[in-house]
This record gives sequence, structure tokens and C-alpha cells, in this order.
Amino acid sequence: MARRANHTDSTGTVLNIQRFSVHDGPGIRTVVFLKGCSLRCLWCSNPESLSRRRQLGIYPKRCIGLEACGACLEAAPSTDSFVVEDNRVTGLRDGHSGDLFACARVCPTGALKNWGETMTVEQVMQEVLADREFYEESGGGLTLSGGEAMVQNRFAIDLLRAARSEGLHTCVETALNYPSKVLDAALPHIDMALCDIKHMDLEQHRQYTGAGNTRILDNLRRVAASGTPIVVRIPVVPGINGTEKNLRATAEFIVSQLGDAVLQVQLLPFRRLGVEKYASLGLSYPMDGLGTSDFDKRNLELSHFAEMMSAYGLNAVPGTGHRIPTEPLSASRKEAIAMQ
Repeated sequence: MARRANHTDSTGTVLNIQRFSVHDGPGIRTVVFLKGCSLRCLWCSNPESLSRRRQLGIYPKRCIGLEACGACLEAAPSTDSFVVEDNRVTGLRDGHSGDLFACARVCPTGALKNWGETMTVEQVMQEVLADREFYEESGGGLTLSGGEAMVQNRFAIDLLRAARSEGLHTCVETALNYPSKVLDAALPHIDMALCDIKHMDLEQHRQYTGAGNTRILDNLRRVAASGTPIVVRIPVVPGINGTEKNLRATAEFIVSQLGDAVLQVQLLPFRRLGVEKYASLGLSYPMDGLGTSDFDKRNLELSHFAEMMSAYGLNAVPGTGHRIPTEPLSASRKEAIAMQ
């Protein structure tokens, strides 16, 4: 076993650490989700990841009642911190103060949930390195995700550097909406980049994500120019970016601007996830007017779009369940796919 390195003591806000992931890079991986995001995509299913701050989520239906429990009030700095209706905690009072995260730690039913914990690089790496043997067997390693991992860029880069010092393969799942100097600082420590492309149209990108795409596309070119292998991920949202026009424009951009750096293009289905999490934070669900299509119909549509993009010589696949190749498609393979 490799000797443990001395890691920096920088800290960040970690949303979750997911072990034994097989869909976020090659091999078996540990995915570290960091809080904070610079985009506000209408279809986001993880509202708890948007803010860098720690947050308290409230799930009233899980509360068994203050008469039967009351542990949260005993741990609260003030008895009027919570809104109580029908003997259950249903929300936070405006202007509440004090640390309420202790309340979630004593809640026996999960009616209160802490979104985010402050951790050091050393603490995160202790959890990541617990599965070193699985990484060595499968070619896996560490993946940083979010939110947007690079919102906490110092902490993210320190984690990547620490993983590299331990001989681990590193991936970052990123939307690339941040200054190029942040990207340039991170790239030497990234073995593979899982890069989102939300929409090719500037104004529609701004409308649906809260930001334009000029910086994002420029950063994609920088990743490709660095020689870092890229997996492009496209969340396919019906009526927004899930159109032939947009996906053809995306394929043309990838072929003309990113070249052989792109190992795979993954088309991700839209699902109405996260509705309960929005409610737990007192937020309305932004995609309430868009229902989910029939499962079989959605899969057929994704397969159609994948075939369409494959005609451009891309390794386009529906979903994240396909093995990520280690090398780009050869010229002969691209020609064969395009002729199918």
C-alpha cells in the first residue's frame, strides 16, 4: 500500500460522499459532492447543492409530533426557532438565529436534515482512501461533483492534488461556468473531465440556466486543448434543449471545436426528481409545469438522439450506463458509425 501523504488542512462544505459509484468516471469511484453552484438550471433536481452555505431541510410528513418526541426543540437555541402546526415542525421562523444543525442530528425520523458538513481535506481523504483496493482493481478513483465543485475551487483543487498524491485517478463533473484561471489551476490535477453542455443557444442558455454559455464553451475548448479526456454530458429536457436543432448544433460544436478529446457523449433523461427537496427548503419546484413522458417513449427518444449524434462520428449513448472508452474513436470507426 502506498505511503500516506500529508494533506493540506483547507476546509470546504461537503454535501455528500457517495461510495461505490460506477457511473461517474471509469471503474469504481467515490464521488464527493461539494455545495455551491454558479448556475440555476430550471431542471435542477438537487436544490440543496446550489448554496455554498450549510442548510437545514424540513420534511413535515416524517415528524412524529412534539408530544411523542420534541428532541429538536430541546436541542434548539430557542423554542420559537421552528414553525409548529398540528403538533409537528413544518418550517423555520423568519429571523431565526443560532445553530439549528444540532436539531437534525437528534431527530430520530429524518424530519430535519442537515444539507452540508464542514470537512477538511484530510477528513475527506480518509473516507476516499477506505476503498483504495477497489480503485486499484477497477481503475477507479475520486470524482468531484456538486453543485459545481469549482465554486469551492481552493478546496476542490486541494482534494484533487491530495488524490493524485495517493496515486488515485481523478475526475471532475463540471459545468465550466467559472473564470479560466480557476480551470487552468485545476487541469493539471484532473485525469478526466465530465463536462455538461446545457444548450448551444446563448439566449436560451441564459433563460434556462441564469447565465450565458460563452465562458462555458471557451472553457470546453481549453479543456480539450490541454489534452484532458472529456466526457460530454447533456441533460435532455423536452421542449428546452431536447430538440434535433439544438443537439445537431451541439454535435457540430463538439466535432469542430473539441475533436478527439471527447471520449463519449452521454444523453441524460429528464426526470421529475427533487420535488420534495425543494419543499424541504421552502422553495417552489421550477419545472412544475413539465411532466415526465412515458418511460419507453423517453428511452426511444434518447436512442434516436444518440443515433443522430453518432452520425457525426461521435460515441453518443443514452444514459450513463455505458463503459467509458479510454481512447477516442479511430477514424475508421467514426466512418463506420456515420455510414450506419
